[in-house]
Amino acid sequence: MDIKKNILQVRSRIKEASLKSARNKNKITLLAVSKKKTVEEIEKAYNLGIENFGENYCQEAVMKINNLRNKNIKWHFIGKIQSNKTKDISKYFDWVHTIDRIKVANRLDSFRPKNKKPLNVCIQINQSLESHKAGVSESDALELANQLLDLPNIRLRGLMIIPPKAGNLKIHFSELKSLQDKFNKNGIPIDTLSMGMSSDFEQAIEEGSTIVRIGTSIFGERK
Repeated sequence: MDIKKNILQVRSRIKEASLKSARNKNKITLLAVSKKKTVEEIEKAYNLGIENFGENYCQEAVMKINNLRNKNIKWHFIGKIQSNKTKDISKYFDWVHTIDRIKVANRLDSFRPKNKKPLNVCIQINQSLESHKAGVSESDALELANQLLDLPNIRLRGLMIIPPKAGNLKIHFSELKSLQDKFNKNGIPIDTLSMGMSSDFEQAIEEGSTIVRIGTSIFGERK
């Protein structure tokens, strides 16, 4: 697996998608999804210029974070949040992309170390109300956002989706952009759209994504 070649290809695709949509490629964060990947693989990607890494499983991530604590890495939690993991998530991560309950947000807020900046968070939206997926409906998102604004150790940054495998991706991505616009019009300023993965990130960029979550196209298929 040639990680260097893969990163160059992904960056080139980000640049092309940005040009196509008249966007600044530097406004788009490449988040390398490193679940099930080794510390050595993460370090290699870091040495090639990747500074943002996404993890799905708290216990696995904490081991990696401790091993790489001398690196200037921003760690993003992108998995389902279990209440009993909120203390470690709040302690070790810089971002959480999967907020869908105020109970979880309250716990993250209370556990955030006082010597750290507020935890950056995104609300996960479940557009199609799929029962097997986490996330809130678009209609409930505004209420949750207003609750998050009251938490001093939480900084609401934006919205996140994992779109359905079937259906029109462009519609799902553009709907999230429309929801961002609705938030901003309602006095809830958010600057982040976490959407787009290895198979669809160009479309996501064209619709306004600011963070693309790329695993397979960097590290290869999971073994």
